[in-house]
Amino acid sequence: MTEKQITAYCDRWSLRAGEVSTLRASSLVPGPANLSVVQLICGDPTSAGPGFHERDVTFPELSARPVQLDHQPLVPGSYALVDLAAQAELAVARHLHASFSVLATLPAEPQRVLTISAGGGDIAFTLEDGQIWCHVGDSRVQLRDQPLVAHRWYQVSLSIDVDTATMRSTISTARTASPARDLHEPALSANTAATNWGGGALARLVLGGPGDANSVGGDFDGRLAGVQLTIDGLTFEWGMERDMSGRTLVETRHGLNGQFHQLPTRAVTGPSFDGTNQRWTDDPRQWNATHFHKEDIYDAGWAETASVVLPPDLPSGIYAFKIETDDEVDRVPFFVRPAIEAPTADVALLMSSATYLAYANHRMLFEGADFIPTKSRLRPEHDYVRRHRELGRSMYEKHRDQSGVMFSSRLRPVLNLRPGADGWNFTPDTDLNAFLHHSEIGHDIIADEDLHAEGAAALAPYRVIVTCSHPEYWSTAMLDALETWQRDGGRLMYLGGNGFYWRVAFSDDWPGAMELRRAEDGVRNWQPGHGESYHAWGGEYGGMWRRNGRAPNELVGVGFAAQGFGRATWFDVNQSSLESRAAWIFKGVEFDDNRIGTTGLGGGAAGQEVDRYDTGLGSPEHAVVLASATTFGPDMVRTKEEFEGSVVYPTPDPFVRADIVFFETPNGGAVFSVGSISWFGALARNGYDNDVAQMTRNVLERFADAAPIPEPPIPEPRRAVSSR
Repeated sequence: MTEKQITAYCDRWSLRAGEVSTLRASSLVPGPANLSVVQLICGDPTSAGPGFHERDVTFPELSARPVQLDHQPLVPGSYALVDLAAQAELAVARHLHASFSVLATLPAEPQRVLTISAGGGDIAFTLEDGQIWCHVGDSRVQLRDQPLVAHRWYQVSLSIDVDTATMRSTISTARTASPARDLHEPALSANTAATNWGGGALARLVLGGPGDANSVGGDFDGRLAGVQLTIDGLTFEWGMERDMSGRTLVETRHGLNGQFHQLPTRAVTGPSFDGTNQRWTDDPRQWNATHFHKEDIYDAGWAETASVVLPPDLPSGIYAFKIETDDEVDRVPFFVRPAIEAPTADVALLMSSATYLAYANHRMLFEGADFIPTKSRLRPEHDYVRRHRELGRSMYEKHRDQSGVMFSSRLRPVLNLRPGADGWNFTPDTDLNAFLHHSEIGHDIIADEDLHAEGAAALAPYRVIVTCSHPEYWSTAMLDALETWQRDGGRLMYLGGNGFYWRVAFSDDWPGAMELRRAEDGVRNWQPGHGESYHAWGGEYGGMWRRNGRAPNELVGVGFAAQGFGRATWFDVNQSSLESRAAWIFKGVEFDDNRIGTTGLGGGAAGQEVDRYDTGLGSPEHAVVLASATTFGPDMVRTKEEFEGSVVYPTPDPFVRADIVFFETPNGGAVFSVGSISWFGALARNGYDNDVAQMTRNVLERFADAAPIPEPPIPEPRRAVSSR
C-alpha cells in the first residue's frame, strides 16, 4: 500500500449554488497536481454496493493549468494571547506582580505554562520533570522542592522589583476533600532571589502557548485560572468565566482583552468549585478556568489552493474537489444546495454533517474502542491519521491527559470524510444518495449545519426529508426545526439507526466547530468531569436527548435500543401490518418466508445499531409496526442506558429489537422509520430490484405525492412496553 501524501479541506461543507467553494490542500511531497470537480453519485467502492459513481463537472478556472501543492504544516495546541503593548501605561515597568492558579494534567512533560514578554526579558513559568520553574531573563528559580501533583490546583505568585533587583515567588495549594492526599502537600513554599530583570515595556501575555512572537501552537496540558498582573500599581484581571461562547479572554478592570486560539475547553471547573452548583451559569466564578491541550486544533489556517464559483444553476448534490498526481487521487467532498430563490425538488437528503464532525479523524480502527476491534490493515486515509496526530482527534476519544474531546472542527483535513474511506457514516450515506438518484424522483441535498443555522426555513421547501444512515448528533435548533416542519405536514423518512441521540451546541464565534458534553449516561467513550455537563456554548445541559426529555421515539417512533457489529440479520414482517392502513408499503414486495432484508452489505437489513418502538419512551400509539428484527447474534446487546443494574437479561432479550414503523403526523404528514443503520446496505442488491428497495421506493413515491395522507383512527390505548 502506497502511503498517502495529499490531504486537504474545504472552508465550508455546505454551500448554495452561486457561492464560492475554496480548497486548501497540502502534500508531504510538493509538486504539481491536476484539480477538477466531480459530482459524487455513490462513493462506495465495495463490490456489494451500488458501485462507485462520479460525474465530471466543468469549471473553466480549473482547466487552465495544474495547481502547485506545497507542504502546509498543521500546528495544534490551544493558547490565549493578550497584547500588553496596547496599554500605554505599561510602556515602562519597574514593579511587577503576577499571580495565577494552575492545574497540570501531565506535569511530568516539559511545557510552558505562562509567559510575560517584556523589553527587559521574558518571564516564563515552565514545567520540567514535574517541577515548576520561573525563568526571569537569564536566571531561573525552582518554585518548590516537590513535583506538582497531577490534577491538583496550585496558586502561584511572583513579585519583581527592578529597583532592588529582587524577586519573590510563592506557591500554595488549598486543602482538598481528602485528608490523606493533603498529608505531604506543603501549604506554602516561598523563595526570594536576586534578579537582573530589566523591566521595560511589556509586550505580550501568553497563557499556555508559544514562547515568542514568531511561533504558534499551544505548549501546555492543563488548566489556568485567576490570572492577574499588577504593573507599577495598575492591576489587570482576566475572567475566564466571561464570554464562554466566544473567543475573547475578557479583562474585567480596564478592557485589556485577549483572544483564545485553537479552541481550548471552556466551562470547566476552577479552583473554587465546591459542588454546590452543577450548572456554570448559576455561579460562573466557580468555572473561571480554561483547559488547554497541546493537541487542540480549530483552524489549520492553510493558504488557499484553489476556489471555484459554483454556477447558479448547478444541480444540488454531493460534490468533491478531485486532486490527482501520478501516485495518488484524493477527493474532498462538499454539499451544494439550490441557489436562493431557485426551484427546489420535493425531496431532500439531509447529510449528517454534525455526525461527520463528531467522528472526524476517529482513531477507533487502530486504537480500539469498546465496540470496534482494532485493525492492522488500514486504508490510506486511516493510516495517514495514525501517522499524523496533529490532525486532531474525534469526539470519540480522549486527549492525552484523559480528558474527553469536547470540540471538533471542520477547518482542518477530515480524512474519513472521503468516499470509500470509512464504512461508517459518509460512505454509506452516498449509497442512500445513489438510491435516490436511481429512483429518478429528483432530490436536493441539505446538511445539518444548514438546519441549525436556518431552522425550519431550511426544510420548508421540501415535502419529504430523507435522513442519512446515522443522524446521531442534533442541536436544539435542529430538533426544533424538524418538529416544526413535521407539525406543518412534512414527511420524514428515517433510513438509519441511533438517530437523534446526543445533544450538541454551536457558536457563531467559532464557525465550523461543534461542542459535545457526554453527560449522565449513554454509549460513550468518556465522561465529563464533575460540574462540566453543561455546554459552554449556550449553557444547555448536555448528554442524550432521551435524558433531556426529547427521546427520538417522540419524533420518529423508534429510539436506540442495541448495538452489535457482527453479521446483520433480517426483519420478520408483522402479519397484522399486511391488513393495516399501511399495507401499501408492501406493494410489490416479495417476501422470503415472511422475511425482508435477508441479504445486504453487512449480511442483512438489520444490524450495527438498531432502534426499537417503545410507547413508554414516547412512540406514538397509533403507529403501525411493520416488521421487527430479533434474530441477532450474541454481540448485539442493549445500549448502556437500558441497563438498570448488574443483572443477567433473558436470551433472547425482548428489548434488543429493531422495528420498522409508519405513522401519520399533523396536516397530512407522516413518518417512516427503519430502525437500523444497516438498511442502506440492503438497498442496491440485484440492481435495486429487491424487497428493501421496493418498500423504500413505495414510501418515497407516496410521500412525494402531494395528496394528503389521511389521519389515522383514534387508537385504543396500548400497554406501555418499556425497559424503564
